[in-house]
Amino acid sequence: MRFLVDAQLPKKLSRLLNEKGFESIHTIDLPNGNKTTDAEIIELSLKFN
Repeated sequence: MRFLVDAQLPKKLSRLLNEKGFESIHTIDLPNGNKTTDAEIIELSLKFN
């Protein structure tokens, strides 16, 4: 299972998910970081699936 953790949640959650064997990325790790638009996040989540 893959997770895309949005800006309102802590990056620590993404790290924890990765430690537990899940694939996870936090929006802060995206090229535009937390300035990534909702439309870009939706597009990425559809590809991430």
